[in-house]
Amino acid sequence: MPKLKTKSGVKKRFKLSATGKVMAGAVGKRHRLSSHNGKYIRQNRGTSELAKPDADRVKLWIPYGLK
Repeated sequence: MPKLKTKSGVKKRFKLSATGKVMAGAVGKRHRLSSHNGKYIRQNRGTSELAKPDADRVKLWIPYGLK
């Protein structure tokens, strides 16, 4: 069997925690931030855990995990 490929979009957007949770950054924080106010930018700093149904879907796209 050939190796399975990881979806390249998942590599860029998600991280796995040590306990296996899928962590993701806030949406709308990559570019054109001048259209958002300071409160929005502050409140969406850092990463948060994905909901279980979404995390299960993402884990299908990373067959060998992420570094």
